Amino acid sequence: MAAILSAEHIQKNYTLKRLITDATLYIGESDRIGVVGINGTGKSTLLKLLCGMEEPDGGIIMRRNGLRVSYLPQMPDYSECRTSVEQVLFDSPKDVGAPDEYEARALLTQLGIADFTGDVRTFSGGQKKRVALAAALIRPVDLLLLDEPTNHIDAETIAWLETRLSQYRGALMMVTHDRYFLDRVCSRIAELDGGRLYLHDGNFSYYLEQKAARLDMENAQARKRSAILRRELEWIRRGAQARSTKQKARIQRYEQLSAVSGPQEEQRLTLGSTGTRLGRRIIECEDVGKSMGGRRLLSGFTYTILRDERMAVVGPNGCGKTTLLRMLSGELAPDEGSVTLGETVKIGFFSQEFPRVDPKLRLIDFMRDIAEYVQTPEGRFSASQMLEQFLFPPDVQYTPVERLSGGEKRRLYLASVLMASPNVLLLDEPTNDLDIATLEILEDYLTAFQGAVVVVSHDRSFLDRVAGRLFAFESGGRLTQYVCPFSDYLQAASAQKEKSARASAPAAQQTAPRRERLRELRMSFREQKDYETIDARIEGLNAKLAQIDEQTERCASDFVKLTELAAQREQTERELAEAEERWLYLTDLAERIEAQKKG
Repeated sequence: MAAILSAEHIQKNYTLKRLITDATLYIGESDRIGVVGINGTGKSTLLKLLCGMEEPDGGIIMRRNGLRVSYLPQMPDYSECRTSVEQVLFDSPKDVGAPDEYEARALLTQLGIADFTGDVRTFSGGQKKRVALAAALIRPVDLLLLDEPTNHIDAETIAWLETRLSQYRGALMMVTHDRYFLDRVCSRIAELDGGRLYLHDGNFSYYLEQKAARLDMENAQARKRSAILRRELEWIRRGAQARSTKQKARIQRYEQLSAVSGPQEEQRLTLGSTGTRLGRRIIECEDVGKSMGGRRLLSGFTYTILRDERMAVVGPNGCGKTTLLRMLSGELAPDEGSVTLGETVKIGFFSQEFPRVDPKLRLIDFMRDIAEYVQTPEGRFSASQMLEQFLFPPDVQYTPVERLSGGEKRRLYLASVLMASPNVLLLDEPTNDLDIATLEILEDYLTAFQGAVVVVSHDRSFLDRVAGRLFAFESGGRLTQYVCPFSDYLQAASAQKEKSARASAPAAQQTAPRRERLRELRMSFREQKDYETIDARIEGLNAKLAQIDEQTERCASDFVKLTELAAQREQTERELAEAEERWLYLTDLAERIEAQKKG
C-alpha cells in the first residue's frame, strides 16, 4: 500500500520538555490508526505536526502531492459570533471545494444539532464538539485526523460516528481513550511512550497483547544484560590488567553495557480511598422536578441513594444530567420536591470544566490550597506525595497550571477532588481527556471506594465496569431505572427504536414486554455475593467482639494491651455497623425482587 504521508525521525520539544523523540510513521491510503498514551506525552502535538499546524524540531514530514487533510481539534476555538451553519462552513477543509448551507444543515441534523441560528459561543461542550465534527466530516478527504472525537458527545452520537468512520474510505488517524471505539474502528494502534512511538497492527485488544509481549521481551533482555554486567564487574574488581587488546575490549564492552538504560517501568496511577466516615442517611430525593429555559428537564424523581451506591445517569446531551448532579450536591435547588443530604455527607464534585484558577499558580500550591495532608489506607499523604500518586513527579510540581495539557489538567483536577477526602462522589463526564491507564485505575478506585458514587458518562467501557444501576432520561423529564450493564441498555434501546420506527402501533406495543423485562430489579454480581455471605460476616464480627471482651477482662492490669484491645473493639464495631447497614439494604432489595416476581 502506497504511503500518503510519511514522518521520519520526528522530534518535538515543548519548552524544556522533549515530547517526541525520533518517531517514524507511515500512513497508507486506507489505514485506521488509533493513537494512545498517557496524558502529556504528545498525542495532540503529533496530530498537529501531521496536519501542518506545527513544524517538527527535527526530522522530516512528507505528504503526497495534493493530499487533502481534515483536522478535528481537541478543544474547538469558538471565540467569534457565528451560527452553527456558519461555523461549519468556516472550519471545513479549504482544499476540497466549499460545501453549501444545505450540506451543513443536513450533517448538523444527523449529529443532533437543530439550532442553526444561535451563537455557537453559547453552545454546550457537547454541542460545540458536534459542530466541529460536522466541519471535519462534511467533505471526504484523503486523511482524517481526529483529536478526541468522542469527548462531550452522547452515546447515540458516538454510535453514529462509529458507523460513519467504519465506512470511511480515506485514511483515518485519531486520538481517543474510548476503548470500545478503538476496538471497533481502528486496525492499527500507535502508542506514544516516553517520547518514542510504537506501532502495533490489529485493534486495541490485540495491541494490549502485543504490548505485554514487548514489555516481557524488554525485561528479559534487561535481565540478561544485568547478568552479564555482574559477571564483568566481578572480573574488573579482581584487578583486571588492562594491558592486552583482549582485556581492553572486555572493559570497553562493560562500559557500553553500563551505558544502556533498561526498560522504564510504566507509570501507574495508584489511588487509595480517601473518603471520610459516612452515616446512614446519604442523599434522599423526593418528587424532584426542575425546569430551565422554559424546558422541563426533570419530573417526579424519587430515589434514596445508599451507602455503596454505584449509579450512572445517562441520556442525550442537554437533557439535564449535569443539572441533576448540581441538585444532588446542593449547589442548585429543585423547583419541586426536595433533596436532603445526610449530616455526615461530604461531596466531591468532579465537573466537566476545570475550575478557574490563576494560570501562573503552581501545581503544588493548587493542591495545598485544598489540604496539606490526606489520610488513605496506605498512610498519610502530603500534597506533594498525592501529586506523585497522580504522575506529577517533584520536578513538575512547581510548574504553572497553564503549561499542562488538557488531559493533565483533568488528572490534576481529579487529584484535587480526592484530596478533600469526600465520601460521596459526583462525577460529571470523568472520562473526558483522561488517558486509558488513568481510566483503568480510576475504575478500580471507584469499585473499592467506601461511599456512594453517581457518575454521568457516555463511555461504554467505563460504565460497564463501574455502574450497576442506570437512570436514563426519557421523554417528559422522566428518569427510568435499569439494573443492567450500559451496553445491554444501549442494545435494547437501539433495537426498540428501530422497531418503533418501522412498525405500526400494534407492532410497537409488542416491544413493551421486552422493555419491562429490562426494568426488572435484580442484584448485581457483587450484591448477590454479599447477600450470600453477609449473615456469616455479621456472626463472625459478633464473635470477634465477644473474644475481645474476654481478652479485656483477662488483661485488666496491662495498660498497653487494653489500649490495643480498645482500638480493635472500635474498629470491629464500625465494621459491624457497616455490615448491618449492608444487610438491611440487601434484604430490602431481595424482598422487592421477590415481590416483583410474584406480581
